[in-house]
Amino acid sequence: MVIQTQDLNFYFGKQPVVKSLSLQVPEGSIFGFLGPNGAGKTTTIKLLLSLLQIQEGSIHIFGQELQSNRIKILSQVGSLIEQPAIYAHLTGKENLINRARLLQVPANRANDMLALVHLNDAAHKKAGNYSLGMKQRLGIALAMLADPKLLILDEPTNGLDPNGIIEIRELLVKLTKEHNKTVFVSSHLLAEIERMATHVGIINHGAMMFQGSIQDLENLSQPVVQVETTETADAANYLKSQGYEITHVTDTYLTLPFSSKEDTAAINASLHHNGHKVYSIGKIQKDLEELFLNITQKA
Repeated sequence: MVIQTQDLNFYFGKQPVVKSLSLQVPEGSIFGFLGPNGAGKTTTIKLLLSLLQIQEGSIHIFGQELQSNRIKILSQVGSLIEQPAIYAHLTGKENLINRARLLQVPANRANDMLALVHLNDAAHKKAGNYSLGMKQRLGIALAMLADPKLLILDEPTNGLDPNGIIEIRELLVKLTKEHNKTVFVSSHLLAEIERMATHVGIINHGAMMFQGSIQDLENLSQPVVQVETTETADAANYLKSQGYEITHVTDTYLTLPFSSKEDTAAINASLHHNGHKVYSIGKIQKDLEELFLNITQKA
C-alpha cells in the first residue's frame, strides 16, 4: 500500500474531527476520498502531509512511518490543497522555473510540465490572468515538478466548469496510466470520482463509512426487478401467493429482489398467465449517487 493509516484520530480541542481512520491506498490507483463538506477530508490530507501533528494512531507512506521519515517521504509526494500557490505577476513558466529552483530540480522540467498539463500555449501568459481551470492545472504541474510517486489533491475540480472538470479528470487518469503515479484525490461529488477513480473511501463526521474498489461499491447496490403492470396491488398479491418477495409497490410498478434472468422471465410469464398486462420488466440497480447518500447518512 502506498498510504496506510491505522486508527488515526485528530481533535480540535475536545471536538473529534478524524475518528479511528484506517486508510489503505493501493499503488497505481486513483483513490477517491469522498465525503460531504466538513466530513474531515482536508484534515486527513493535512495529517498525511504532516501539516498537522498526529495525535493518535499511525501513518505509513511507501511502507515507512511518516513521523520518523518525514523529509524522505514528503520529497516523493506532490500536493495541491485548496487553491494552488502561484505568483499572479509571474507567467506560468516563470512560476514553474521559480519552484524548480527551490526544489533543486532542472529548470527544463518546466517545459515538460507545461506540456503534461496542456499549458504550452499559455506558458508566457501571466498566471493571474489564467482561468480557474488553468490555475488548477498549473497547480498540478507545480506539484509534479519533482517527479513524485504520489500526488495528493484536495478538491482539485472545486468551482470548475464542465470542461475544466473533464481536463483535470483526463490528466489524473493519464498520470496513473502513462506515468505510473498514485493519485489520492478528495471530493464531495461522487459523479466526478466514479468517472476516474479505481478505489474509493467514503468518510463522514470523521469516520470511514466505506472503503474498497469502485466495483465493491457498486456491488453494495442490490439489484431489483421492476415490473410496470396493471393493477399493481393485485399483481403483488398474486406474486406473493407464488412465493415471491415484494419489496415495493406503487400505482404504476412493483419491485422484487433480482436473482437471475431466468427468474425474471418466469415472473413475466406468470403475470401474463394470470391476466396481468406487463408494460415493462427489467433489472435495475440503485445508482451510486443514491448509494453514497445512504452510506453517509448512516454516520
